Amino acid sequence: MARLHTSFAAFWPFYLREHSKASTRALHYVGTSLVVAVAIGAALTGRWAWLVALPLAGYFFAWVAHFGIEKNRPATFTYPLWSLAADFRMWALWLTGRLGPELDRAGVVPENRSD
Repeated sequence: MARLHTSFAAFWPFYLREHSKASTRALHYVGTSLVVAVAIGAALTGRWAWLVALPLAGYFFAWVAHFGIEKNRPATFTYPLWSLAADFRMWALWLTGRLGPELDRAGVVPENRSD
């Protein structure tokens, strides 16, 4: 039986370990970046129909990473809101160069790193 997390603080290290491979995280960054780009594009142009592409952009790359690279079940299936928040947190930390210490605390091994 899967371990149930009762707080985002407890979930966060689990989330990072579920994204232990650099290529998994890279595909997440592609998807999250597309989500942000589509959202900004829709807001700037007023083409709100573009927003229907958000789940496809976000989940396609993530699920390819989990099923094809990481070989695990996406945390979204059990923790949808925390997974969304953690994905944006991971992306923001990566963009700002602050992800490394978080991966260290979560126990993600250095050979899987490219932060």
